[in-house]
Amino acid sequence: MTSADLAVERKPGPGPGPGERRTFRGALQELAEVQKPGAGFPAYTRWVNRRLARVPAAAAFRVGLTPNAVTAASAASSAAGIALLITLPPSAVLGVSVAILLALGYVLDSADGQLARLTGSGSRAGEWLDHVVDAMRMPAIHLAVLVGLNHWLPEQTWAQAAALLFCIVAAGQFMSQVLAEQLSGRVHRAPAGRGGVLQSVVNLPTDTGLLCWLFLLWGAPLAFAVVYTALLVLNAGHALISMRRKHQHLERLGNAA
Repeated sequence: MTSADLAVERKPGPGPGPGERRTFRGALQELAEVQKPGAGFPAYTRWVNRRLARVPAAAAFRVGLTPNAVTAASAASSAAGIALLITLPPSAVLGVSVAILLALGYVLDSADGQLARLTGSGSRAGEWLDHVVDAMRMPAIHLAVLVGLNHWLPEQTWAQAAALLFCIVAAGQFMSQVLAEQLSGRVHRAPAGRGGVLQSVVNLPTDTGLLCWLFLLWGAPLAFAVVYTALLVLNAGHALISMRRKHQHLERLGNAA
Protein backbone atom coordinates (compact mmCIF):
# COMPACT_ATOMS: atom_id res chain seq x y z
CA MET A 1 0.00 0.00 0.00
CA THR A 2 1.25 3.46 -0.77
CA SER A 3 1.62 5.96 2.03
CA ALA A 4 -1.03 8.13 0.39
CA ASP A 5 -3.37 5.17 0.51
CA LEU A 6 -2.60 4.66 4.19
CA ALA A 7 -3.33 8.25 5.08
CA VAL A 8 -6.83 8.01 3.68
CA GLU A 9 -7.57 4.40 4.63
CA ARG A 10 -7.06 5.11 8.32
CA LYS A 11 -9.55 7.97 8.53
CA PRO A 12 -12.47 7.14 10.79
CA GLY A 13 -15.54 5.99 8.88
CA PRO A 14 -19.22 5.96 9.73
CA GLY A 15 -19.01 2.53 11.33
CA PRO A 16 -21.28 -0.45 10.64
CA GLY A 17 -24.95 0.10 10.27
CA PRO A 18 -27.66 -1.79 12.12
CA GLY A 19 -29.12 -5.17 11.34
CA GLU A 20 -27.76 -6.80 8.22
CA ARG A 21 -24.75 -4.47 8.16
CA ARG A 22 -23.36 -6.45 11.08
CA THR A 23 -23.16 -9.69 9.06
CA PHE A 24 -20.19 -10.72 6.95
CA ARG A 25 -22.18 -10.13 3.76
CA GLY A 26 -23.36 -6.76 5.03
CA ALA A 27 -19.82 -5.71 5.88
CA LEU A 28 -18.64 -6.68 2.39
CA GLN A 29 -21.43 -4.65 0.85
CA GLU A 30 -20.66 -1.64 2.99
CA LEU A 31 -16.98 -1.80 2.10
CA ALA A 32 -17.88 -1.92 -1.60
CA GLU A 33 -20.09 1.14 -1.20
CA VAL A 34 -17.52 3.29 0.60
CA GLN A 35 -14.50 2.55 -1.59
CA LYS A 36 -12.64 5.76 -2.37
CA PRO A 37 -11.59 6.72 -5.91
CA GLY A 38 -8.43 4.97 -7.04
CA ALA A 39 -7.45 7.29 -9.86
CA GLY A 40 -3.73 7.18 -10.48
CA PHE A 41 -2.93 4.39 -8.02
CA PRO A 42 -0.98 1.47 -9.56
CA ALA A 43 -3.21 -0.99 -11.39
CA TYR A 44 -2.83 -4.06 -9.14
CA THR A 45 -3.37 -2.03 -5.98
CA ARG A 46 -6.36 -0.25 -7.47
CA TRP A 47 -8.28 -3.08 -9.13
CA VAL A 48 -7.10 -6.25 -7.40
CA ASN A 49 -5.59 -5.68 -3.97
CA ARG A 50 -8.22 -3.32 -2.60
CA ARG A 51 -11.05 -5.58 -3.72
CA LEU A 52 -9.43 -8.69 -2.29
CA ALA A 53 -8.84 -6.81 0.98
CA ARG A 54 -12.57 -6.43 1.54
CA VAL A 55 -12.84 -10.14 2.41
CA PRO A 56 -10.34 -10.21 5.32
CA ALA A 57 -11.56 -6.78 6.43
CA ALA A 58 -15.15 -8.05 6.65
CA ALA A 59 -14.01 -11.28 8.32
CA ALA A 60 -11.96 -9.36 10.86
CA PHE A 61 -14.95 -7.15 11.59
CA ARG A 62 -17.14 -10.20 12.07
CA VAL A 63 -14.82 -11.80 14.65
CA GLY A 64 -14.06 -8.52 16.39
CA LEU A 65 -10.42 -7.97 15.43
CA THR A 66 -8.97 -4.48 15.60
CA PRO A 67 -7.21 -2.77 12.67
CA ASN A 68 -3.94 -3.05 14.59
CA ALA A 69 -4.40 -6.82 14.86
CA VAL A 70 -4.82 -7.00 11.08
CA THR A 71 -1.69 -4.87 10.69
CA ALA A 72 0.17 -7.37 12.87
CA ALA A 73 -1.12 -10.26 10.74
CA SER A 74 0.07 -8.42 7.64
CA ALA A 75 3.53 -8.00 9.12
CA ALA A 76 3.64 -11.67 10.18
CA SER A 77 2.71 -12.92 6.71
CA SER A 78 5.36 -10.76 5.06
CA ALA A 79 7.95 -11.79 7.66
CA ALA A 80 7.24 -15.47 6.97
CA GLY A 81 7.81 -14.97 3.25
CA ILE A 82 11.03 -13.07 3.89
CA ALA A 83 12.28 -15.78 6.26
CA LEU A 84 11.73 -18.45 3.61
CA LEU A 85 13.73 -16.41 1.10
CA ILE A 86 16.84 -16.36 3.22
CA THR A 87 16.69 -19.87 4.67
CA LEU A 88 15.71 -22.23 1.82
CA PRO A 89 17.28 -22.88 -1.59
CA PRO A 90 15.42 -21.54 -4.65
CA SER A 91 12.71 -23.79 -6.09
CA ALA A 92 9.42 -23.44 -7.89
CA VAL A 93 7.50 -24.45 -4.76
CA LEU A 94 9.40 -21.94 -2.64
CA GLY A 95 8.76 -19.19 -5.17
CA VAL A 96 5.02 -19.84 -5.11
CA SER A 97 5.01 -19.96 -1.29
CA VAL A 98 6.92 -16.69 -0.95
CA ALA A 99 4.75 -14.94 -3.54
CA ILE A 100 1.56 -16.01 -1.78
CA LEU A 101 2.80 -14.97 1.67
CA LEU A 102 3.99 -11.56 0.45
CA ALA A 103 0.81 -10.98 -1.55
CA LEU A 104 -1.28 -11.96 1.48
CA GLY A 105 0.70 -9.50 3.57
CA TYR A 106 -0.08 -6.80 1.02
CA VAL A 107 -3.80 -7.66 1.00
CA LEU A 108 -3.90 -7.43 4.80
CA ASP A 109 -1.98 -4.15 4.57
CA SER A 110 -5.02 -2.74 2.77
CA ALA A 111 -7.54 -4.63 4.90
CA ASP A 112 -6.47 -2.96 8.16
CA GLY A 113 -7.34 0.46 6.80
CA GLN A 114 -10.62 -0.76 5.33
CA LEU A 115 -11.54 -2.26 8.70
CA ALA A 116 -10.75 1.06 10.37
CA ARG A 117 -13.10 2.84 7.97
CA LEU A 118 -15.81 0.23 8.43
CA THR A 119 -15.76 0.44 12.22
CA GLY A 120 -14.92 4.12 12.59
CA SER A 121 -11.88 3.14 14.64
CA GLY A 122 -9.19 4.93 12.65
CA SER A 123 -6.56 6.74 14.68
CA ARG A 124 -3.27 8.56 14.37
CA ALA A 125 -1.63 5.72 16.30
CA GLY A 126 -3.01 3.19 13.82
CA GLU A 127 -1.78 5.20 10.85
CA TRP A 128 1.63 5.49 12.54
CA LEU A 129 1.79 1.72 12.99
CA ASP A 130 0.91 1.18 9.32
CA HIS A 131 3.69 3.51 8.22
CA VAL A 132 6.25 1.90 10.51
CA VAL A 133 5.43 -1.61 9.28
CA ASP A 134 5.64 -0.50 5.65
CA ALA A 135 8.89 1.36 6.26
CA MET A 136 10.41 -1.88 7.55
CA ARG A 137 8.72 -4.36 5.20
CA MET A 138 9.88 -3.05 1.83
CA PRO A 139 13.61 -2.70 2.65
CA ALA A 140 13.45 -6.13 4.33
CA ILE A 141 12.15 -7.72 1.12
CA HIS A 142 14.99 -6.27 -0.94
CA LEU A 143 17.59 -7.15 1.67
CA ALA A 144 16.27 -10.74 1.67
CA VAL A 145 16.68 -10.77 -2.12
CA LEU A 146 20.26 -9.54 -1.63
CA VAL A 147 21.00 -12.33 0.84
CA GLY A 148 19.42 -14.96 -1.40
CA LEU A 149 21.19 -13.83 -4.56
CA ASN A 150 24.48 -13.56 -2.73
CA HIS A 151 24.11 -17.17 -1.60
CA TRP A 152 22.69 -18.77 -4.73
CA LEU A 153 24.17 -16.51 -7.45
CA PRO A 154 27.45 -15.40 -5.86
CA GLU A 155 29.13 -14.77 -9.22
CA GLN A 156 26.37 -12.40 -10.40
CA THR A 157 27.47 -9.30 -8.50
CA TRP A 158 25.31 -7.06 -10.70
CA ALA A 159 22.21 -8.79 -9.32
CA GLN A 160 23.32 -8.20 -5.76
CA ALA A 161 24.02 -4.56 -6.55
CA ALA A 162 20.51 -4.29 -8.02
CA ALA A 163 18.98 -5.57 -4.78
CA LEU A 164 20.95 -3.04 -2.74
CA LEU A 165 19.97 -0.18 -5.05
CA PHE A 166 16.32 -1.30 -5.03
CA CYS A 167 16.36 -1.14 -1.23
CA ILE A 168 17.68 2.44 -1.36
CA VAL A 169 15.18 3.53 -4.03
CA ALA A 170 12.23 2.01 -2.14
CA ALA A 171 13.22 3.63 1.15
CA GLY A 172 13.81 7.00 -0.50
CA GLN A 173 10.53 6.95 -2.38
CA PHE A 174 8.57 6.02 0.74
CA MET A 175 10.15 8.83 2.74
CA SER A 176 9.58 11.26 -0.14
CA GLN A 177 5.86 10.41 -0.23
CA VAL A 178 5.35 10.61 3.52
CA LEU A 179 7.21 13.90 3.94
CA ALA A 180 5.50 15.48 0.92
CA GLU A 181 2.11 14.71 2.44
CA GLN A 182 3.08 16.14 5.82
CA LEU A 183 4.79 19.26 4.50
CA SER A 184 2.13 20.12 1.95
CA GLY A 185 -0.78 19.31 4.25
CA ARG A 186 -2.64 17.21 1.71
CA VAL A 187 -2.53 13.86 -0.05
CA HIS A 188 -1.34 13.99 -3.65
CA ARG A 189 -3.89 12.50 -6.01
CA ALA A 190 -4.18 11.98 -9.74
CA PRO A 191 -7.27 13.39 -11.48
CA ALA A 192 -10.15 11.01 -11.94
CA GLY A 193 -11.26 9.82 -15.35
CA ARG A 194 -9.53 8.27 -18.34
CA GLY A 195 -6.22 9.89 -17.45
CA GLY A 196 -6.40 8.24 -14.04
CA VAL A 197 -6.85 4.82 -15.64
CA LEU A 198 -3.89 5.38 -17.94
CA GLN A 199 -1.74 6.50 -15.03
CA SER A 200 -2.69 3.40 -13.05
CA VAL A 201 -1.49 1.20 -15.92
CA VAL A 202 1.71 3.23 -16.39
CA ASN A 203 2.43 2.99 -12.66
CA LEU A 204 2.07 -0.81 -12.61
CA PRO A 205 5.87 -1.41 -12.46
CA THR A 206 5.91 0.49 -9.14
CA ASP A 207 3.10 -1.63 -7.69
CA THR A 208 4.00 -3.58 -4.56
CA GLY A 209 1.65 -6.33 -5.69
CA LEU A 210 3.67 -6.85 -8.86
CA LEU A 211 6.84 -7.20 -6.79
CA CYS A 212 5.14 -9.80 -4.58
CA TRP A 213 4.17 -12.00 -7.53
CA LEU A 214 7.58 -11.59 -9.16
CA PHE A 215 8.82 -14.19 -6.67
CA LEU A 216 7.04 -16.83 -8.75
CA LEU A 217 10.31 -16.71 -10.70
CA TRP A 218 12.43 -17.40 -7.61
CA GLY A 219 12.87 -21.02 -8.69
CA ALA A 220 14.99 -19.70 -11.58
CA PRO A 221 17.28 -17.22 -9.79
CA LEU A 222 18.96 -15.84 -12.91
CA ALA A 223 15.64 -15.16 -14.66
CA PHE A 224 14.37 -13.57 -11.46
CA ALA A 225 17.45 -11.36 -11.24
CA VAL A 226 17.05 -10.12 -14.83
CA VAL A 227 13.36 -9.18 -14.42
CA TYR A 228 14.02 -7.78 -10.94
CA THR A 229 16.78 -5.52 -12.30
CA ALA A 230 14.49 -4.29 -15.08
CA LEU A 231 11.89 -3.48 -12.44
CA LEU A 232 14.53 -1.57 -10.49
CA VAL A 233 15.31 0.61 -13.52
CA LEU A 234 11.63 1.45 -13.98
CA ASN A 235 11.16 2.20 -10.30
CA ALA A 236 14.25 4.38 -10.14
CA GLY A 237 13.04 6.42 -13.11
CA HIS A 238 9.60 6.81 -11.57
CA ALA A 239 11.12 7.81 -8.22
CA LEU A 240 13.25 10.53 -9.80
CA ILE A 241 10.27 12.00 -11.65
CA SER A 242 8.04 11.77 -8.58
CA MET A 243 10.61 13.35 -6.27
CA ARG A 244 11.24 16.18 -8.72
CA ARG A 245 7.53 16.98 -8.89
CA LYS A 246 7.15 16.89 -5.13
CA HIS A 247 10.16 19.15 -4.65
CA GLN A 248 8.79 21.65 -7.16
CA HIS A 249 5.39 21.56 -5.49
CA LEU A 250 6.88 22.20 -2.05
CA GLU A 251 8.98 25.04 -3.47
CA ARG A 252 5.82 26.67 -4.85
CA LEU A 253 4.12 26.31 -1.48
CA GLY A 254 7.14 27.89 0.18
CA ASN A 255 7.19 30.80 -2.23
CA ALA A 256 3.45 31.35 -1.77
CA ALA A 257 3.87 31.37 2.00
